[in-house]
Amino acid sequence: MEEHGEYCLRVAYLYVKDWAIAEEIIQDVFLAFYQQQERFEQRSSLKTYLVKITVHKSHDYLRSWKNKRLVLFEKLHIGASKRTAEKELIEGEERTILKDALFTLPIMYREVLILHYYKELKVREIADILGCSENTVKTRLRRARRLLQEQLEQSEWEVLVDDTF
Repeated sequence: MEEHGEYCLRVAYLYVKDWAIAEEIIQDVFLAFYQQQERFEQRSSLKTYLVKITVHKSHDYLRSWKNKRLVLFEKLHIGASKRTAEKELIEGEERTILKDALFTLPIMYREVLILHYYKELKVREIADILGCSENTVKTRLRRARRLLQEQLEQSEWEVLVDDTF
């Protein structure tokens, strides 16, 4: 738990968008692993196995509470370069727009984007976690990018339409 708990907690949070619920999910993950650790065949790393359980438990939660919508990112790591207040405001607005667009995507597309870009996992690792083929992951990534781009383009137009001069 000390070695992989924090990582699994972050993965769960990316799905459920609530720290308290993510912590409950992680408790369930480690309890399930403890009760059935003989099922772990060591075909992948323990971390990958635990993340796979975390993803499944998160999906179970999302299926039971579909209308939960909370904030995904509390803070994003800000680089070492100095930022002006104006730049920080613009970047904050951009992150909010991106987060909102990301939340409009179905979970099957949102999860591959999160695992690929935020968690920086390779297609093969994502396929192992989700229990699907690499080609399925590639297809979902391609569709998710397209849908996200459409959402972002739509939100740009909404800003222009709502802007009063």
